[in-house]
Amino acid sequence: MNFSFFTPARSWSRSWSLRRQFSTSIRVLQDVKGPETLQSELSEPDVKPGELGPLSRPLGVTERPTTLVKTRTQKAVEILTDSDARIAHRRHLIKEVSKGYYYDMNMTRKHGGKTWIAPKSLILENKALYLPNVKGRSIDTGEEKNTTIMCFGRITVLSMLGTRMSEVHSRGFVTPTHERYSSNPLYQHIQINLQENILKNLLVKVFLRSLRNVVPQELHPTYLVSGQNMEYVRDMLGMTNNKVGYVYLIDENLKIRWGGCADATPEEVAALQVCTGVLLNRLEKAKGKPKNVEKSSESTDKTISSK
Repeated sequence: MNFSFFTPARSWSRSWSLRRQFSTSIRVLQDVKGPETLQSELSEPDVKPGELGPLSRPLGVTERPTTLVKTRTQKAVEILTDSDARIAHRRHLIKEVSKGYYYDMNMTRKHGGKTWIAPKSLILENKALYLPNVKGRSIDTGEEKNTTIMCFGRITVLSMLGTRMSEVHSRGFVTPTHERYSSNPLYQHIQINLQENILKNLLVKVFLRSLRNVVPQELHPTYLVSGQNMEYVRDMLGMTNNKVGYVYLIDENLKIRWGGCADATPEEVAALQVCTGVLLNRLEKAKGKPKNVEKSSESTDKTISSK
């Protein structure tokens, strides 16, 4: 007799436990938020079919980042004692359960994985949120570095990479801006090769030598390889698809003032260049330093032409 259609008791208990946890989370969120509010939060924004909407909210986290890492015990205590943390944890579980294995790949078929249009101007400083701390090892010396320390006091264009496609997306956004402001000591370009999968992270480390040959020598100190788990801050950063690249403009106070994703449009490339220049000019005035080399050369050219 063929018993293949019977489900083992252990597998049945696991699936039942997962369904019970999922339904319990739904009921708790409905009691706290209300069914209509919950549905609106889980659904996509009101954008006409076929259209791509602009970035509608600041990106980042509300708490100022720190290099101190919470232990598992501290995280568990926080979830158990903080009702907001429990709701966020349950909301995260709901979204993860509702996604399929090929969700990110399928989403790249729509607008190339692009989920918003980058803003034309800077996000207001009083509305902007913080970049969470991301740690990784640089490809030049292997030293562990933190974005909180690296970005403080400087204007940073930060690229989040994970695939070959994301590298192409990053270059499309950053290349003109980097060529224009790379000589400014207050500017830097940080690239983070984020591999949350343990196996992929090991493969990247194995082929680190070939990676050094691809990345320009001057960018080695600011190119980090990271295996940090970002699942609880992905939505806050707008990183809803791990197949595409994301680019952020960070001010000297670690706030995200601009963001773009996937294939860059000419308007987005120009916006990043202009916004970076605005932040650099403001920081130079605040520090009392002379303007960058490019602007001084432009003024010299104007003086010569007037003569």
